Amino acid sequence: MILRDLINRASRSLRSAKGRTILTALAIAVGTFALTLTMAASNGATAFVNKIIAENFDPSELIVTADESIFGRGDTTKPREYDPSFGMGVANSGATTQVKRLTEEDITKLKAIDGVESVREDLQINLHYITREGQKKYVATAATFNPAQKPELVAGSIPQPLDGERVLLPEGYISALGFSSAEEAIGKTVIFSVQKPLSPAEMMALTTSGATPEEIANQAQTNSQQFEYKIAAVMRKPVTAQPGTDLYLYIGADDARKLNDITTAGTTNYRKFNYVFVKVKDGTNEKSMAEVQNKIKNLGFISQSVKETQEFLTNIIGVLQGIVAAFGAIAIIASVFGIVNTMYISVLQRTREIGLMKALGMRKQDIGHLFRFEAAWIGLIGGVIGSLTAVVLGVALNPWITQKINLGEGNSLLIFRPIEIIILILILMLVSILAGWLPSRKAAKLDPIEALRTE
Repeated sequence: MILRDLINRASRSLRSAKGRTILTALAIAVGTFALTLTMAASNGATAFVNKIIAENFDPSELIVTADESIFGRGDTTKPREYDPSFGMGVANSGATTQVKRLTEEDITKLKAIDGVESVREDLQINLHYITREGQKKYVATAATFNPAQKPELVAGSIPQPLDGERVLLPEGYISALGFSSAEEAIGKTVIFSVQKPLSPAEMMALTTSGATPEEIANQAQTNSQQFEYKIAAVMRKPVTAQPGTDLYLYIGADDARKLNDITTAGTTNYRKFNYVFVKVKDGTNEKSMAEVQNKIKNLGFISQSVKETQEFLTNIIGVLQGIVAAFGAIAIIASVFGIVNTMYISVLQRTREIGLMKALGMRKQDIGHLFRFEAAWIGLIGGVIGSLTAVVLGVALNPWITQKINLGEGNSLLIFRPIEIIILILILMLVSILAGWLPSRKAAKLDPIEALRTE
């Protein structure tokens, strides 16, 4: 019997027992539904992370630190020897911890490495407040603008380079600072106020004058300096920005360094950095990147490339998706027993039919193939029902989910890839064939005379 005839006959046999076939296929469909959605969510999450990385980091830069705990590594259970460069950091768990920081001397060493193009300090300065003439004061954080960033602008343009006390203002400050529109804000001036720590001489003067601790604290609170910054551009509320940076005001590196020096002068934080960004010459070349990483390691520092950061994030997504996929796989494994049961019942119910087919000359091999094709049909039907349901539901709900979790325009949580779905269905058919192997073997071995005598 030719292959096509066997496939058609297997299809007809299943159609003759529609209820049983559909119920068995639905068990497979449940697992397929879960796995299809898991793959789509994994694709969407990975694409979103890749977009965040691409729009906020320069792939030719390395993140360099003096303390591996910055990257969540290292043994934090043992005491560490004191070093003046230690300062406050935040562990992956969110706990405040002491981390070894980079100093000006360390940065000089990094700049001297052959293959290093530049070293960029990533500074965030907590302003005393931001305001403008006649308006309320608001808390704000100013940060160094990374040239690799690609913020979406509502108005204005980003100067190259961003310097001369110019600022990129988030859209959220427009109405708060009294502007009627983003366009109106371009070229206008805002005031940055930064707090200056009291110098040792000022502290001594207050102490000798008999000032109480409350009076000294009040003096420190009002010891501030104001700067005028011109608005160069207004940024739309970011979708792919790092979490927590939605209202960052971006300024040039020199301006950020000046403000940081004022706010940290006389403190242990003066010109100390948890990490810096090291730009590598020809950094998109993996060999060049690896050579510089080795040189940085030989100096006792720890580095991580943007690619490694991206892999770390996608690995976390992979673990989470793996947990969800495991539940889908369990559902499919459970459905395997359903296929075995269905096929055994089919063999028992069709014993006389099998005997007749053999009596008419059908080979044992073809009988086995016939039942394995029936199992494959069940896998195909279950796979198609499950994946189609997942795709239809996912496509219908995608806009709503995207809006609810604020992924932004152009992003989707669920991304379906046809090739993945086709491979999944083929795997399900293979699993179904394996599940139907024993029943098909039983059918193939039936004695035709005994089978025809069966009532």
